[in-house]
This record gives sequence, C-alpha cells and structure tokens, in this order.
Amino acid sequence: MSENPNLAGGYSGSNPNNPPTFAAPNSGYTQAPYGAPAYGGQPNQFSQPPAIGLRSRLVAGLLGIFLGGLGIHRFYLGYTSIGIIQIVVSIFTLGLGSLWGFIEGIMILARANSFQHDANGRPLAD
Repeated sequence: MSENPNLAGGYSGSNPNNPPTFAAPNSGYTQAPYGAPAYGGQPNQFSQPPAIGLRSRLVAGLLGIFLGGLGIHRFYLGYTSIGIIQIVVSIFTLGLGSLWGFIEGIMILARANSFQHDANGRPLAD
C-alpha cells in the first residue's frame, strides 16, 4: 500500500515539472511554497473574469433618480463633462433642470440603448 507523500506531511517535490508542495500531516490540504502559484500555474479554463471596474446599472439608475440634478450618475459612469453641465443647468433653472437627471435615471433602469455602456465602453453590470 503506497502512501501519498502530500498527505503524509513534509516535502514532496521529486518531479521537476511539479513544484514542491508542503502539507500538514493527514490534512488533505496542500499548500504551495512561498512565491509559487497556489493553483499550479494553470488557470481554470471555466472561470469567469472578475467584474472589476464594471459599473452597476442599479446604482447608476438610483443615483440618477435621487441625485440627477447634480449629475452624480454621469460622474459615476465617467461622463464628467455632462455631469458638470447638469449641475450648471440645475443651478440656472433653480432646480427645474434636475428633471433631466431624474428621467435619465429611469432610462438607465429601463435599459435604454443610450445607457448600455459607461464612458470607457464597458457594459453596465446588472
């Protein structure tokens, strides 16, 4: 009966193609040594890329509805110049221009074609 050296604890790395791993006795858990990739260097082909940097459609829509007069939803999506214009319009119309942002917030939540992407061209996350 052969015993798995990874489960027995200690060093197991006689194969040059397989990096050495270390394990606690009878733990069933192997850990890569410091500096080596924990997953053996091969990424999972079925994993989805992380959604880092994607803007939320729900957050943008709610910002448009509640703070649309200040253009906060436009700043959130990366359209700073339009956000500044919305602030100026709201100031000069004594708040009546905030209706513009309110309508845009509803359009974002309704998935209008003009609000499918942020300023960098990335799609809005649901």
